[in-house]
Amino acid sequence: MYARSTTVHADPHRIDDGVAHVRDEVMPAVQRIPGCMGLSMLCDRESGRCIVTTSWDSAGSMSVSRDAVLPMRERATDVMGGSSDVQEWEITVLHRAHQAPEGAWCRVTWARGYPARMDDMTETLRTTVLPRLDEIPGFCSISVMVDRRTGRSILTATYDDRASLEAAAGAVRSMGQDFAQQIVLAVTDMAQFELAIHHLRVPELV
Repeated sequence: MYARSTTVHADPHRIDDGVAHVRDEVMPAVQRIPGCMGLSMLCDRESGRCIVTTSWDSAGSMSVSRDAVLPMRERATDVMGGSSDVQEWEITVLHRAHQAPEGAWCRVTWARGYPARMDDMTETLRTTVLPRLDEIPGFCSISVMVDRRTGRSILTATYDDRASLEAAAGAVRSMGQDFAQQIVLAVTDMAQFELAIHHLRVPELV
């Protein structure tokens, strides 16, 4: 499974317009493209940073879709009054304890490690992190996306609501430090987002 993430640096006052546009215009259009497995949108209403992610059943489907989604991306960026960056990933882990409800929130962690150790990172997360996450109240799901060429990765953990996310912060911080030390991983950024749109059909990958 593969994914394309578009990070939009939006005008915070236009985020509601952006969410409506992505939900009503972009999502139906992109789901008609062969190989599309759904779409999600994360929003930080204070900074204006939004992340729209589309998932694909193969690297080939994602590659073929590039030209088709370009005008959609440009239009959505215009609606939100910002600029955008695009990255493509392989999805190596997707685990759901339960479906995310309305009002769910996500903690996203960006990291960089050794490209040759991407599989080690995935296996370590599966065996040491997932069992501990399942014990955290309010935990919904986790996904890991990697760029094997550069060693970059994104880990997204979803919780029932903002209160659950914030209550888990201490346990997750300790867990993350242990994990990063085991596989020599450098965390480059971390942020919290509202899960504004959640319509992904990616199967469990553990």
